[in-house]
Amino acid sequence: MQKWQLIPAIATLMFAISAQANSFGGYQCLGDCSGHQAGFDWAEQNQIDDEASCSTSSNSFNEGCVSFVQDTASTVEDDDDDDDDDDDDE
Repeated sequence: MQKWQLIPAIATLMFAISAQANSFGGYQCLGDCSGHQAGFDWAEQNQIDDEASCSTSSNSFNEGCVSFVQDTASTVEDDDDDDDDDDDDE
């Protein structure tokens, strides 16, 4: 195989690796994930706790917002589980 024949395969592999690296909270990003980060930051700053509040014209912003709500919900559930364990010790 000639070296020049490897170029398309290497380019495809590099694109696949970079595409996989661009995700945010389980959502695929089309670019640098800045829209997702903005939605997450907005939800955090505004203490959003309901996915219905994550409804804008920007899909990436909405996904970042939903990611915050889901992260917060799972953190609260984990904290509740810890509290249950404390009750057994009393």
